[in-house]
Amino acid sequence: MPINTFKIQLNGRVQGVGFRPFVYNLAIKNNLTGSVSNNSKGVIIYTSTTHEKANAFLQDIISQKPKVAIITAHTIEKIALQEFTNFSIALSDKKEQISIPLTPDFGVCKHCKQEINDVNNRRYKYAFTTCVHCGPRYAITQKFPFDRANTSLANFAMCKQCRAEYNNPTNRRFHSQTNSCVNCGITLQLINNKGVAVENNQQEILNKAADLISKGKIIALKNTSGYLLCCDASNTKTVQQLRARKQRPNKPFAVLYPSISKVKNDFNLSVEEENALNSTIAPIVILQNTKYLSIKTEAIAPNLNQTGVMLPSSSLLELLMQKLANPIIATSGNIHGSPIISDNKEAEEELRQVADYFLHHNLGITFPQDDSVIKFVDNTQIILRRSRGFAPNYLENTAQNKNPIWAMGAHLKSTFTMVPNAHIYVSQYFGNLDSYEVLNRFKTTLAHYQSLFSTTPSTIIIDKHPQYQSSITGHELKEKWDAHLVEVQHHKAHFASVLGEHNLFNSAQKILGVIWDGTGLGEDTHIWGGEFFTYQNKTISRLCYFDYFDWIANDKMAKEPRLSLYSLLNEDDRVLIKAKFFAEEWKIYEQSIKTNTLKTSSVGRLFDAVASALDIVDTNSYEAEAAMLLENCASKANKNDCIDLLEHKTYDNIPSKLLISIILKTYKEGVSKSIIAHSFIFTMAKIIIGIALKNNIKTIACSGGVFQNSLLINWLKRLSKNTKLELKLNVNLSPNDENISFGQLMYHQHINN
Repeated sequence: MPINTFKIQLNGRVQGVGFRPFVYNLAIKNNLTGSVSNNSKGVIIYTSTTHEKANAFLQDIISQKPKVAIITAHTIEKIALQEFTNFSIALSDKKEQISIPLTPDFGVCKHCKQEINDVNNRRYKYAFTTCVHCGPRYAITQKFPFDRANTSLANFAMCKQCRAEYNNPTNRRFHSQTNSCVNCGITLQLINNKGVAVENNQQEILNKAADLISKGKIIALKNTSGYLLCCDASNTKTVQQLRARKQRPNKPFAVLYPSISKVKNDFNLSVEEENALNSTIAPIVILQNTKYLSIKTEAIAPNLNQTGVMLPSSSLLELLMQKLANPIIATSGNIHGSPIISDNKEAEEELRQVADYFLHHNLGITFPQDDSVIKFVDNTQIILRRSRGFAPNYLENTAQNKNPIWAMGAHLKSTFTMVPNAHIYVSQYFGNLDSYEVLNRFKTTLAHYQSLFSTTPSTIIIDKHPQYQSSITGHELKEKWDAHLVEVQHHKAHFASVLGEHNLFNSAQKILGVIWDGTGLGEDTHIWGGEFFTYQNKTISRLCYFDYFDWIANDKMAKEPRLSLYSLLNEDDRVLIKAKFFAEEWKIYEQSIKTNTLKTSSVGRLFDAVASALDIVDTNSYEAEAAMLLENCASKANKNDCIDLLEHKTYDNIPSKLLISIILKTYKEGVSKSIIAHSFIFTMAKIIIGIALKNNIKTIACSGGVFQNSLLINWLKRLSKNTKLELKLNVNLSPNDENISFGQLMYHQHINN
């Protein structure tokens, strides 16, 4: 057969994952000549061979690719004949506009774990051991493509031995851009909160750090994506001390376990939960507590029956946990409400009053990230926080626009979505943009992306709420870049996020969108949050909603469930909860509700009201505390020990006040809190199913922070299955406001404005 030259282009997550070394070795195995290199679209291969062998080579690449690689597209074409004497890894093409995914950070792999524990291996106890399959990527990226010179590891010249590994095709670190060792790599520093070094020997620093944690000290540890605050998870006194110093009285902490076997000693894991813990994402996984726990859960997650658990995501954490052998608290290194810290000096300035000691290292972090948080409802993954390991790519969907777009997202749980090329990039979670530090991180990361992609937006999408900091920033950037500005209503963006995730925009059938959250400016200028939409023929329409009730005291309402309860009661029934207020407060609210004109349909506030009505909580100490405690209370009831609180009631819009009235009456009659709480959540699921059936709609798409509730999702799955309805949820994105930026983009691309 004749010899021709073939060009193979592979797109997707193919840079920073050991793809070029893999292709090289596969080519050598098949006696092929040619070259492989990174280019602006991914990886490009040239080989001169027969048509049959070239196609067989491509199929082998696709079927045998590195585990962490994702191929989204591939092409093969015959070009002008070229002669090659061997097969080589060529220099990356840096001339064209970059159009590739950013590679996320990968948790430490089993091979690197083996090496750092092997006394005969030269990386024994080296805390920054990585290879082509694991280690930081996005966190240390400074420019494209993902070559060492374009990362913060550029400051660390490889030693002779590391360079030999890098150039050796048979070595696992062949062309590993993060390759380093104790002789040429990253170094640790352990100091106290007065800046005094307490241990200088690199081999002893982790021993000392482990000893300090065991003795009840709090350490701010710089992981490869930012600082963690660490202390002994079995020491109640220390955990409470961390709470007081971090100004975090009740919000749950995450717990880092040394091994999967230790996790299994304390928890009953599903297959999905175990796989997630062991995955390259290495997220925090929310697990159901058992009676076998070795940790102090009441101090770690007060009043909750679940715990957030993770395994070491880096060689540094792996080595530390081996020395401790017991679980530790590992929570984001920040002051409550601020973003995770990644700079050594900033950590010392901001966390000096929180941490007793600092475990620093000298690797720069470009994109700091919190740990991702997920949970499973049956076998369905729900992302609660999308960050390290997930961010920043969205590979399940492709951009429809030729011109660059920036979608600015929401105000709480903020993210942005950027389309600078053919790919969609959804940033990591930032937090509440009311915080100056969070807003500054948000803006700084936007600037990094603009520099990284060398692209300015032609269109900027914002939320309709003019006072959201994301909207204000969007207006500023619109002026700076002379961009076209588009506004998208908050809840329609939520709906569009689910439609986009499941590629439902071309569906011929009508789809019901159920969007339940805390707040969002509605098109009638009231606060929406309990919405039912329909989607059909590129149009979203509001079908019905929860009856409006008064929005009082502005942002205070979201922090005090008692205010939601007060607003949902009629004047005669309010006296029943007068004891929840001081006399002066009562007078103020009694006056303000008479003149109030701002209304809300918020289901988030309805959940708050139920929590207050059942005397579970009247004031939140952290966001969504009331909803979490309500779910926790409901989970104590028997699975089928519940009733439909609105059974036999007819309505167009959902009667919020009637529902609260029934709950209060039932509570006064002596029915247990857990049964009422469970009945409320069951009723909410029945409402959704009932509206779908009433309107003859077969597909239901749910989004918004309320759909982080496991019990609600459980009931929806059961009821939809029984009625043969199709349920669609956010899966690759969080149901909360983190998905707004992606939803804004989807709305702009697919909906007739």
